[in-house]
Amino acid sequence: MGTKKPEYVSIAEALALIKSDDVIVSALGAAEPREIMKHLHTIAHRVKNVTVTTCLPFEPAEYFTNPDYKDSFSMAGWFYTKAMRKAQAYGAISFIPNHLHLAGAKRMGHKKPNVFVGTASLPDEHGYVSLSLSNVYEKSTIEIADIVILEINKNFPRTFGDLELHVNDVDYVVETDYEAPELPNLDPNEKDLKIGALIAEKINDGDCLQLGIGGIPNAVAYSLMNKKDLGIHTEMFTTGLMKLVKAGVVTGKKKQMYKGKHIAAFAMGTKELYEFINNNPSVLILDGNWTNDPYTIAQNDNQVSINTTIEIDLTGQCASETIGHVQFSGTGGQADTAIGAQKSKNGRSFIALYSTAMVNNNETGKREEISKIVPFLKPGATVSLSRNDVDYVVTEYGIAGLRGTCVSERAQRLVEISHPKFREELLAEARELGYI
Repeated sequence: MGTKKPEYVSIAEALALIKSDDVIVSALGAAEPREIMKHLHTIAHRVKNVTVTTCLPFEPAEYFTNPDYKDSFSMAGWFYTKAMRKAQAYGAISFIPNHLHLAGAKRMGHKKPNVFVGTASLPDEHGYVSLSLSNVYEKSTIEIADIVILEINKNFPRTFGDLELHVNDVDYVVETDYEAPELPNLDPNEKDLKIGALIAEKINDGDCLQLGIGGIPNAVAYSLMNKKDLGIHTEMFTTGLMKLVKAGVVTGKKKQMYKGKHIAAFAMGTKELYEFINNNPSVLILDGNWTNDPYTIAQNDNQVSINTTIEIDLTGQCASETIGHVQFSGTGGQADTAIGAQKSKNGRSFIALYSTAMVNNNETGKREEISKIVPFLKPGATVSLSRNDVDYVVTEYGIAGLRGTCVSERAQRLVEISHPKFREELLAEARELGYI
């Protein structure tokens, strides 16, 4: 704990601290300091070449969405959002290839941050604040940044783990009053429910879960309501996981590490989720470098990892973050959790996807249905999860177990869970490629 008290400043005064050529790191997702990011463009007239490193930003801020500011600011992103996908068209934004557990360490080793900006809960009676909704890289970045600026907000939950720090260790504080940004809890559709039910059949009482976000993970959570004594060791603590805890399905009693505790690197979801984790000692938000390390994940027996992908080829390569050469999202912790789960005693990893997608045909101008199980990935596609690390693949038509299989077995099994209208064509192409 430092002895110097933080300086309480306005947004304008906080922005006045930023100068040309600075390297700024912003907190992840719902922990992003909205007011600082929202007004960052207002100093464009006096700064040049400021780099902002961020991950899953909620705020479609002017500094990166408006091409007029590209000489003043550039963004380096660990995980893209819709606004980032649009902004990459004019060249002021670039993706940082990463596995999430090493994202912060590798980036800070490349570019030492001058300024860290994030959010925190109100100080408690001892003067400690919580970084609230994320500790993927935030606490470790604070320790090396030259200047630390936090938006302290009464509406952000006070969470526990290793993301607490004394307010005297913060250089500048901006007092804000807005609601923590929510991520809607999407209702699963018919395909989601079929996939969720298939995966749920492979999950046993006492298993330890990692779930992502979206319709398929929500459907998995919905399908697990009849299980007992599940545990949580996950990258992201979601509304779906919270509902399992509230229902008594998750107890954590069978875990080997942090028995009875629910472990995550960040939280993002609904207001109900934020109210649940507020002052809740059963939920621990721990350093993502540790939480997402495959070695750490493997310490719990029966670890189950459930992730999604955009496209998979007949050998098992998963393109989960790009559509062709165009960056769409990010690797995140997909490889971290898939590998960690398979290193766990009796652990399993699932990659889920719909069998088809509707896309625009550039030649006809019409929408058409295509298979998401393909002979080979689109040109330029990034392999987010190597075929060496794929375990189970799930569509609404079934589960393909790829562990230990050769290429011919993989191709046949993946064809069997593809959409029926594409199976004959996929088999023919597999033969032509020499896979079968």
